Amino acid sequence: MTPIVILYVLFVFRLKMENPQDIFSSNGGCVRDIVIEKYLVESKESASHVQLACSMQHCAFPLDGNELCIWNTEDPSHQLLILRGHHQPITAMAFGNKVNPLLICSASLDYVIMWNLDECRKKVLQGLVPRGTVMGSLLGKVLCLQLSPDDQVVAVCAGNKILTLDIETQAVLAKLQGHLGPVTAVEFCPWQAGIIISVSEDRGFKVWDHCTGSLIYSSSVLSAYPLLSLFIDAGSRQLVTGCADGQLWIFSLMDGHHYRRVARVDLRKKTETFFTRRVKSGLYSQPEESWLPSTSALGKGEQVGVTFPILRLAPCDLSRVPHSACGCLSSENTQCLWIGSSVGLFVFNPANLEVEAALYYKDFHSLSIPLAGSCALRSRFADGKALCLLASLFGGKIAALEVDPAALVVAQQCPRVEQGLSVPASSCVLPTSPLYLGIAKEKSTKAASEQQRAKRNIMKDQFLVFHSKIKSSGYASAPHLTMFSPKTNIKSEGKGPSRHRSSCTWEAYAVDCTVPAKPGPRVTAAPARTRVCCIQYSGDGQWLACGLANRLCLVFDASLTGTPAVFSGHDGAVNTVCWSHDQRWLLSTAQDRTLRVWSARRTELALLLGKDMFSKPIQSAQFYYIDAFILLSSGPEFQLLKYHIDTCKDEIKRYKQRSKSKLVCRLSLTDAGDVTCLSAVNDFYSHIVLTAGRNRTVEVFDLNAGCSAAVIAEAHSRPVHQICQNKGSSFTTQQPQAYNLFLTTAIGDGMRLWDLRTLRCERHFEGHPNRSYPCGIAFSPCGRFVACGAEDRHAYMYEMGSSMFSHRLAGHTDIVTAVAFNPSAPQVEISSDYLPVLSRTCLKFLGRTIEAVQDPRHFLHLLNSWLPLKNGSVSVMSRPVALEMFKS
Repeated sequence: MTPIVILYVLFVFRLKMENPQDIFSSNGGCVRDIVIEKYLVESKESASHVQLACSMQHCAFPLDGNELCIWNTEDPSHQLLILRGHHQPITAMAFGNKVNPLLICSASLDYVIMWNLDECRKKVLQGLVPRGTVMGSLLGKVLCLQLSPDDQVVAVCAGNKILTLDIETQAVLAKLQGHLGPVTAVEFCPWQAGIIISVSEDRGFKVWDHCTGSLIYSSSVLSAYPLLSLFIDAGSRQLVTGCADGQLWIFSLMDGHHYRRVARVDLRKKTETFFTRRVKSGLYSQPEESWLPSTSALGKGEQVGVTFPILRLAPCDLSRVPHSACGCLSSENTQCLWIGSSVGLFVFNPANLEVEAALYYKDFHSLSIPLAGSCALRSRFADGKALCLLASLFGGKIAALEVDPAALVVAQQCPRVEQGLSVPASSCVLPTSPLYLGIAKEKSTKAASEQQRAKRNIMKDQFLVFHSKIKSSGYASAPHLTMFSPKTNIKSEGKGPSRHRSSCTWEAYAVDCTVPAKPGPRVTAAPARTRVCCIQYSGDGQWLACGLANRLCLVFDASLTGTPAVFSGHDGAVNTVCWSHDQRWLLSTAQDRTLRVWSARRTELALLLGKDMFSKPIQSAQFYYIDAFILLSSGPEFQLLKYHIDTCKDEIKRYKQRSKSKLVCRLSLTDAGDVTCLSAVNDFYSHIVLTAGRNRTVEVFDLNAGCSAAVIAEAHSRPVHQICQNKGSSFTTQQPQAYNLFLTTAIGDGMRLWDLRTLRCERHFEGHPNRSYPCGIAFSPCGRFVACGAEDRHAYMYEMGSSMFSHRLAGHTDIVTAVAFNPSAPQVEISSDYLPVLSRTCLKFLGRTIEAVQDPRHFLHLLNSWLPLKNGSVSVMSRPVALEMFKS
C-alpha cells in the first residue's frame, strides 16, 4: 500500500442529512434550515474532555487517540488528512490565526508538535510522510493550547503552569506559575501585546505579562466550580469566562477599570426565562414549539437540577438576521457570543445579558450526539453560518455540525407585534378614547370663555328715566377723561410669592457635556434618621422637590439658596412628588392613602383625594397629558382622573374644598396583580402608559384605545419598583426614536434598558450593588447617561453604550435612594436613606449637599436662617413646623 493510501485515507462517513420533519418555526422555516449534521465519525477512543479546534474551513479532532485528523469543509471529496507523530493520546489542539500559512498545534503527554498544513498536504501528494516541528517534550498533561494573534508564540497550559514557546526557535520564552489548579483555558489580549489571561480549576483568572514573566492581576475565587472556558471581546474590551455549573462571569478590561466585574449570569435561569417569556407573550404556539424543552419540560420540573457546563465560548455575528422578517435586533446588539455546553448551543447577548436563541442537541432527532463532552465553535464570514465540532460525552462519536444562527434566532424570537407602539402620539385622539374627555372639555371651556368675553365687550344702552326724551348720560360712549390710572411701574422687592418666580434664562442644554462627577458642600434637609424617599426637578430646572419619611415635602431653589418651602399635611411617609408641566402645582402621595395637590407659589393645599377613594396606598402618581389628567396606581389597577383646581380665594370659606376630581377610567393588569409603579410622559402628548406588576411583568397600555397593548413577561427576576422614561427636557431635543427608550429596575437585578418599538431589552446595567433595598434611577436630559443609587453609599453613572459604569460618586454615609438630573444644566442630584446617630449626609447635590442634624437647637438655628425673619426671630408659623420636623 502506498504512503498516499496510508496517510491520506478516504473515510466513508455517514452523511447525516436530516429527515424531513413536520416541525416548523413561527416564520415557516423548517428545522433543517437551522442545523445540519455534516459528518459523523466514530473513534476507538473517546475524545471527551479534549480541546477540539475549528478554523474558517477546517476542523481538527483526535482519531483513535494519537492521530490528528484534519477535515476541510470546502473539499467536495470529503477526504481527511491524518497526521501521525504522537505516541500518547492527544489532549489539546489549536489552529493559528493566519490563513497563509495555516498552522495547527497539537499536544499529548509526550510531545507538543506544530504542523504547517500547506506543507503537509504537499508532502502527502508527493507520497512523503508529513512531519511537524516538535515544540517541547514531556511537558505534562496539556489541557489547552493557544496561538498568539501573529502566530509567533504558542501558550501551552501544562498542569498548573503556562509555558510560552517561540514558534520559530522553539525556545521557552516564559514560565508562568501561580495557579493552584490545572489551567483550563488561556487567551492572548488582541490589543495589548504581551498580555495573556488564563483561567484554572482553582476558580479564578490571572493576567500575565508573558514578555517579562510577571503576574499583573489575580482575581479572587469566583465560583465553587472550576472555570472551563475563556473569551476576550476586543470590541467591548471585556473578559468572559464560564464555569462548570453554568455561571458566566463578565469583567471589564478597559484602562482604569481595574478588572471590575460587569455581570454574573446563570445560563440555566436565563434559558428558562427566555422560553417562559415567549410562551407567556404568545410568541409560540404550543403544538409547533413542543420540540423546545423549555415549553414543556420546564413546566413539569424535569430540568430543575440540570446544569449547563460552559465548554467553549466563541463570537457570533447576527448582522445577517433579516430586520424585515424579525425586527427584534438593533444594530448595536448583533455582536453576540456562542456558548457551547454539554446539552446544547446558546446565542448569548453580552449587551442585555439575555439568551437570544437556544439549540438543544436532544431535541433534534437528526443529531447523533445528545450530550457533548467537548465542543469547538467558529463562525464563518462568507455565509454567516457557524461550524460546530462535538465529541460525545459517552463513547467515541465525533460530529461536525453546520448551524445557521440567523434562522435559529428568527425561528425562536420573531415577535408578533400587530401594531407599532410609540411614545410620541402618532394619531389623533379617538372619540371613544378616555383622553377625548380632556380635549372636549378644553374645547368647550375655550368656547365658553370666548362667548363670555364677547358678551362683556358689547356695550348696551340702559334707560335711566321714563321720559320719552332724555339727555344722554354718556354711558353709551367712551369716557373723555381718564378717571383712573393704575400704577404699573412698581418694582418687586422679592417678597411673598414672587420668590417662586422663574429666573430661567432658557439657555440650551450642553449636549456634549461630560459626566457630572464633582461634589460640592452640604446643606441640611431634615433631622437625623429621616429618610429622603423621592426627589424631582421642576420642568424649568429652578426648583427641586423632595419627599421625606417624616410626612413633609420640601421645595428647594435649584441653587440651594434662600428659604425652602415646607408642605405639611400627610400622615405617612411621602413616596411620590411630581411637578406639573407649568410648575404651578406640586403633587404628592404618601402611605396614608391620600393624594394632595399643592400650590407651589402659596404652599397651600389645592386638591385633596382622601382615603375613602383608595383601598390601598398609592404607589405612583403623576400629572399626565400636559396636566390634563392625574394618573395614579393603587392596588391592582391604575386610574385616570380628570381634575379641576379652583383658584378663586374665599377667605370666609377657605376650609371648604372647591377643587374636584372625576374618575375617567380604571384599568387593571392582565394577571390582576398589584401595580408596583407606572410611568407616562407629561411634557408632550402621549397615549402610552407603562405599568409594572407584582408578577414581574411590564405591561404597556394605549389610552387612545383604552386597553392593554403589550405585555413583557419576566421583565426582571423580581418585581419592578421603578420605571423611568427618556423624556428629555425643554432645554434639549433628541431624536424621536429616543423617546421610546425606558428603564426598569428591580432589587437584585440591576437596570434594564427597553425599546418600546421592539419590546426588547437592549442593555442590562448591573455593576452597582442593589440586593435588598429599592434604589432610584434617572435618565439624563440629553439621553446619554443613566444614574442610579446603590447600597454601598455611592451613586453610579452609566453611559448608554456600555454596560459598565463610568463614574462612581462618593460622599454619602448611607444607602443612596434617589437620583435626579437637572433638566436645564448638566448636574445630578442624589438623596440617601435615613442615617444612624451622628451621621450627616441625607441629600447630596453637586453644588451643595443637604446634611442631617441631631441637636434641636442647631436645627432651629438653621431654620432661623432659612425662614423669613420677623423682628429678629423665627415667624410664628415656622417654629411649630420646625418642632414637628425634628420630633418626627
